[in-house]
Amino acid sequence: MLFVVHNVTSAGRLLDVLPLFHDDFRVQLLVTSTESSVFQGGIRELFAELGLPVLPWEQALSTPVDLAVSASFGGQLHRLHGKLSVLSHGVGYTKRLAKGTRDKGQGTRDKGQGSPEATFGLSGEWLLVGGEPFVDGLVLSHPEQLERLRRVCPEAEGAAVLGGDPCFDRMLAARAYRGRFRRALGVRRGQRLVVLNSTWNPEGFFGNGGGQDVLPSLLPRLTAELPADDYRLAAVLHPNIWYGHGPGQVRAWLDQARRSGLTLIDPVHAWRQALLAADLVLGDFGAVSYYAAALGIPVLLAAAAHDRLDPEAPLAAFVREAPRLDPQGPLREQVEKALADHRPLAGPAEFTTSAPGASAALLRQHFYALMDLPEPAAPALLEPLPLPPYDPPRRTAPLHVRTRVRGSDVDIERSTRHAYDSGGDTRLTHVTHLAVHEDTRDPGSLELADVITREGLPDDPRLGGPELWTAEVLRRHPHCSVAVYVTGLGTCTLRTRRRGLFRLSPGVGVGADADADADPAAYASSLYAWLAAGGSVPPGGTTLRMHTAGGVHPMAVEPVPMEPAAVGPVAGEAVATGWPRSAVAGRPGTAGAGPLPG
Repeated sequence: MLFVVHNVTSAGRLLDVLPLFHDDFRVQLLVTSTESSVFQGGIRELFAELGLPVLPWEQALSTPVDLAVSASFGGQLHRLHGKLSVLSHGVGYTKRLAKGTRDKGQGTRDKGQGSPEATFGLSGEWLLVGGEPFVDGLVLSHPEQLERLRRVCPEAEGAAVLGGDPCFDRMLAARAYRGRFRRALGVRRGQRLVVLNSTWNPEGFFGNGGGQDVLPSLLPRLTAELPADDYRLAAVLHPNIWYGHGPGQVRAWLDQARRSGLTLIDPVHAWRQALLAADLVLGDFGAVSYYAAALGIPVLLAAAAHDRLDPEAPLAAFVREAPRLDPQGPLREQVEKALADHRPLAGPAEFTTSAPGASAALLRQHFYALMDLPEPAAPALLEPLPLPPYDPPRRTAPLHVRTRVRGSDVDIERSTRHAYDSGGDTRLTHVTHLAVHEDTRDPGSLELADVITREGLPDDPRLGGPELWTAEVLRRHPHCSVAVYVTGLGTCTLRTRRRGLFRLSPGVGVGADADADADPAAYASSLYAWLAAGGSVPPGGTTLRMHTAGGVHPMAVEPVPMEPAAVGPVAGEAVATGWPRSAVAGRPGTAGAGPLPG
């Protein structure tokens, strides 16, 4: 049995059905690449991961097999010796390919009733050779695809089989683990995960590098207008983007966004988990947006090129009906409106598959019938979606922090730049400051920082632990007032010049959320603002209430006794007031904060 790989994009669907042949000693699995796609990146690594015998394409064409399975029409598939079944690698067959974009090796296809922009996979141009279908099984996920096939290529109707959608079935089976997927991405309770998604197309969200591309201009505004503690950003890019340009190039292009908290999702092994974890998808006319809508997730379209789609396909109807993002308008306001007003569209859930949860049984029955082999007695099952590695955001770009102090309550909002006119909380004007990660790309920002942070294990010998590191930071940066060493998911150690050393951890307080959860660096900025506004921690400690991400997060503040040697070098310098210079001096970008309260 031969898996035929066109590129990594199509290989993803083949990976979905691979478990249907597990435990069957009668079946030898082989794999080959047609080498017909310009996107060859990632294939070699994928084959190494599979560990199956790899046949060179010419050898595959001369090797008799009982069944070949492909998830694309790229390459000379009609030359294979054996039964051939073809699956879609998206949500059915929806895209039109412009003349001249087809891969090499397609010149022998019949024109049939197709047009220069025929629907990929549902026209004679793709399905016929010499007027006859060369595919023994054309797997469709819904009868509406069969109706379109009958109209444009009735010769291939006999090869059509309804097999459901194994990709979607794996997502349906994993919905119960949404919370785990969110925790794997470091999404804290109360945060909203916005997944940015782009298909592979010049008119897509990612685009082709032209001046009209939406994503490059949108990313800086997203990290500025969506507060860091309220929102988590992740990007799912089409494998052809990822491997066509190269993962390193994509990371280089999106470096600033990544340092501002954006996470790039593995486009083969983890994109579905990110989708299930999402609160909102900001996407385009690709399959991922449609899958998101089918799962009931709110979708805002940032790019919607109708001419790339078969107008009769359900995906085209979805693109016509789905709400649009105005890239020039306030982003936070649009995101919040999309979340509040969301009403699932009926089309995606109806047309993604006509057999939800049944694709494994339908496809195995189809494959084994083509091989003329009795099915195994065990049930046909797909592989559960794996739990991705823990991948929290790592923000090393400077954060502008706005707060309002009200007794023991501190409202806080952190973003990569102030966005006073972009839907931010205009009440947060009492104390502002600049918080900078020690690993910032711009060392000059450390000299402007009021708060310097980093993460590390309490016993990391390279850093010397929280007490030594915080003391070193304050000595090295004489204008910084607070150094913060984050030691865990909810804990940190904070050193001030004039107030001493404190440990911060989640606390218990009146009106607190039962599942309160927040970034320890936000705790530190809240304590800093409270101290700057006149607060004083008693010897026995205190509990403050931080308000962010729509919830109340109590934080326990515990003074830490210091060794005499640690006190002298960092306490009482004339240049260090302990107050936020950005609030007192009105540094550019933070003007208008007003006098300190208290």
